[in-house]
Amino acid sequence: MDENSSLRVLIIDDEPLAHEVVITYIKERDDLVVVGQCYSGPEALAFIKKTPVDLIFLDIEMPVLTGFDFLSVLTEKPQVIITSAYQEYALEGFNMDVADYLLKPFRFDRFQQAIDKVKLRLNVNSEKSSQLTRESVDLKPLSIFIKVDKKQIQIELAQVSCFEAYGNYVKVWRNQQALLTPKTLSSFEQSLPKAFFIRVHKSTIINKAMIDFIEGDTVTLKDGKKVPIGKQYKHNLL
Repeated sequence: MDENSSLRVLIIDDEPLAHEVVITYIKERDDLVVVGQCYSGPEALAFIKKTPVDLIFLDIEMPVLTGFDFLSVLTEKPQVIITSAYQEYALEGFNMDVADYLLKPFRFDRFQQAIDKVKLRLNVNSEKSSQLTRESVDLKPLSIFIKVDKKQIQIELAQVSCFEAYGNYVKVWRNQQALLTPKTLSSFEQSLPKAFFIRVHKSTIINKAMIDFIEGDTVTLKDGKKVPIGKQYKHNLL
């Protein structure tokens, strides 16, 4: 995918207000352009036959054709972000390989995360990025420097299981040991690659590749560390 090109967006929702919200958010970015607005599945099917689309914002509960019915009849699927007021459809949505699931009402920062996921998927699938695959993206070459005492220590991100807030410091967990650095968790969140790291609690960011299993409101990492899942972060993690 050409990073300088804009994604052609189609909004499919039977509620005009939902269109307005998405359009307002799209106007805040220069890499998205709305090419169509449809209010039903049949209308959208007719539109897609005539107009190329890169990304669809899709509601689930619509008359005539539900969002899932619409997806099931598409022969070639663009990237899809579901926008729904119903959380119970999330699992089915991800089973249909949607890029993300936004629970209405959603904020602009959550919208931004969804677009980042779409662009990552497009880049991974691009011929220009053929060395990457959706199943395996190599984190090993990536490293950062952190200040520990008076030293600047270089650490490979692939070795880090999580970043944990600790007062005015952050504990960087690597090989079951914590390195204490005078930095905020928010600054790490802004600089870490979102393809690999995700915030699961107000005080914790984890390495997705280090997840062993998720049970209830706890993530157990491969180094044995157990991390609580904050309520506001659980939907994004799942």
